[in-house]
Amino acid sequence: MDHKYQLEPVEVPRVETAHRRIVTRLPVPESLAVFAKLAAHEPVSMQGQPPVVWDRAEGLHVCDRWGNMWLDWSSGVLITNAGHGRREIRAALRAMLDRPLLATYVFAHEGRAELCERLAALAPDPSYKVFLVTTGSEATENAAKLARTYGVRRHGRGKHVIVSFEGAFHGRTLGAQMMGGMPALKEWIVELPPGFVQVPFPDGFRVEDTGFGLFEESLRRQGVAAESVAGVVVESYQGIGPNFLPAEYARELGRWCRRHDALLVMDEVQSGFGRTGRMFAYQHYDLTPDLVCCGKGISSSLPLAAVIGRADVMDLYPPGSMTSTHSASPLPVAAALANLRIIEGECLVEHAAREGAVLAAGLERIRRKHPRHFGKALCRGLVGGLLVVRPGTREPDAGVALQINEKCFQRGLLMFAPVGWGGGCLKIAPPFSPPSCQDAKSIDAENEALAEPTGRHGGRPSSAADRAARRGRWRPGSVPATHAEHL
Repeated sequence: MDHKYQLEPVEVPRVETAHRRIVTRLPVPESLAVFAKLAAHEPVSMQGQPPVVWDRAEGLHVCDRWGNMWLDWSSGVLITNAGHGRREIRAALRAMLDRPLLATYVFAHEGRAELCERLAALAPDPSYKVFLVTTGSEATENAAKLARTYGVRRHGRGKHVIVSFEGAFHGRTLGAQMMGGMPALKEWIVELPPGFVQVPFPDGFRVEDTGFGLFEESLRRQGVAAESVAGVVVESYQGIGPNFLPAEYARELGRWCRRHDALLVMDEVQSGFGRTGRMFAYQHYDLTPDLVCCGKGISSSLPLAAVIGRADVMDLYPPGSMTSTHSASPLPVAAALANLRIIEGECLVEHAAREGAVLAAGLERIRRKHPRHFGKALCRGLVGGLLVVRPGTREPDAGVALQINEKCFQRGLLMFAPVGWGGGCLKIAPPFSPPSCQDAKSIDAENEALAEPTGRHGGRPSSAADRAARRGRWRPGSVPATHAEHL
């Protein structure tokens, strides 16, 4: 990628709205010592995000210690669904610290039992069981292990193939990247083992054919018999977009897995806990997965993940043979329980569905305003994206995408670096704790940021929606008329 976030402070327009405040040069000159220390002691792989030194984060906002405040459109990479630094989560953690109970290995504690019960109640069937782990990668690897074990024990060693999708991301560990669908991330493996195959993901943009026949034809071309498939692992939406499965394709996939006794594994690490306007995104497709992998938004804070699955599958391994050192550690468990109480008590799933309509409409207006530079607007609930293309093509334009992202950062709107699809996707994933309508208020800032890299002007230095918010003219779920005109 040619364009990188610059670490030379520049003058940027001052911003002072209800949700964004920029009062210094960016990056902040005093912050450069922190970045220099990180560059000296961390691998370069940890670099690449907009140059903000986080000091505190609460609700919808991320602040540095020099007076700047960003409206967060990243949710810490889809973690803080219920908002940053929620008082209820902090109180739950404080109570655990004061007990004190900080680590238990796999010895029992009451919170672990309660969380497993709560998660099982969210499953397709309450008889499903829950294995608590630490990261999404750990969850997806264990799901692959269970699917392959199920196939081999039930049908013999020939039923061991794990099918996943091109463009998929299931984590950064060995097994997760063997399942993943990004060839560049597998180069280090050198010799890929047999038994892991990918098929095209029917996104309707890069892959225009969205019929389920594409799945079956791809397996035939690769010499994979349906009877050899132990499991199909699919993200409920592909994080590189977000790309959503066509509904009928998803239903056909579910029927195919049932017909061939292949486990359907839904990777909900990014999409779970209300992100798409349903508790889990697979619910949009009327599917009954055998295994569900989740993480990120499970706690809105600390590291925790889980595999939720059919009891007969989850019980394949005897006591002590499928564990994790920090599985169900008391602090993340306490955070997750508090997080679930917030999500359910404040009806945040329904809230995300309502606000998603606002976000989707705004992104589509941006796409129509800049059709040469945006190939597609994607959105469901409070996860969306804009595919940045080279004019006249469907090829990603990573340089322009990063420039837009940087301009948003300079205007007080924080997104993580363009992801997937060759770096050409602007991913949008705000927290969804009310009071909201942050999407309507933020789209002006993004629209302003689009003007310079795309050569289209007309944005105003102060967001009309932010001004309306200060005057109390909008309510959650509505788009101010002034803002609609501006978009």
